[in-house]
Amino acid sequence: MSIAKGTILVTGANGGLGVAIANQIASEPELAGFHGVYVVRDAAAPALRPILATTSHSHEIVSMELTNLDSVRQAAGTINTRIASGGIPPIQALILNAGFQDFGKQVWTEDGFDVTFSANYLGQFLLTLLLLKSMNKDSGRIVLVGSEVHDPYDKRNEEGQVYTDDRYKTIVHDQAGFEAIARGTWSSAQEDPSWRSGSRRYGAAKLFSIMMNDDGYDAPRVVVIRVLVFKIIYPVVAYLWPDGQVRSTQKSASQVLRAAFDPSLGEFPKGLYFFDTKLLETSAESKDQQKRKMIWKESIRYAHVKEGETILNDWQ
Repeated sequence: MSIAKGTILVTGANGGLGVAIANQIASEPELAGFHGVYVVRDAAAPALRPILATTSHSHEIVSMELTNLDSVRQAAGTINTRIASGGIPPIQALILNAGFQDFGKQVWTEDGFDVTFSANYLGQFLLTLLLLKSMNKDSGRIVLVGSEVHDPYDKRNEEGQVYTDDRYKTIVHDQAGFEAIARGTWSSAQEDPSWRSGSRRYGAAKLFSIMMNDDGYDAPRVVVIRVLVFKIIYPVVAYLWPDGQVRSTQKSASQVLRAAFDPSLGEFPKGLYFFDTKLLETSAESKDQQKRKMIWKESIRYAHVKEGETILNDWQ
């Protein structure tokens, strides 16, 4: 495929899927010509460096803590300044891959947000708004790495019994419910010490990420990719069932990059949701326009977005 060169920015680049994405970018000639900005919590962490050490692929590793909004602003500001000055090209693909699950060991940020909410949603929500000014305005794409747990009615969640309790069948009802999820009192580890409590909060964060793409606002183009929640079992299960629901990180990385660059998805793809090459529907709740508007406004408030920080119109 023909690709115009620019910058590819990947969050969560030090994790299993992030490393696989970086490896494919660095090793495939059509992608290696892009400048890679690989965002990690700690740039000194070792997982990513061996992959990039022997490549001619232009890249940099950037430290950013998604659960710290000041850190997000600082990193985004540096990237925006470098792109505005011509130091690096505009962002062709913004791949929001970073993810966190607490598996029942719940933790909070310094400003009182549940880390699952902050790492999987709020930090990347703010990062997206801040970086929009640096996107390729003609053909840039934003790819979210999602999960089936955003939908309590998805049958793939039945085996784990994550949503068997009727009180979790609807994730968010109103502003108070959104606040409870943000602060970690909804599906807390205290009320359910099993891994399922964290999985539900992870699903809520993924739901909000999908709802971020609201046609009611001048929102960015978004392509959403679904990946498996429990990445820890990838190697064994993927070997046994290579074409099943569980996929290797290499296969997942290929699908993420396809979403970012495949021209067959159309000139301006927006609001698409894939598993492999199959186009799927997001949950019914994700399409609730009133909830979308409420979540947008509350997210703007939580992230303390100020005038001039984003190029979106009608964002307040």
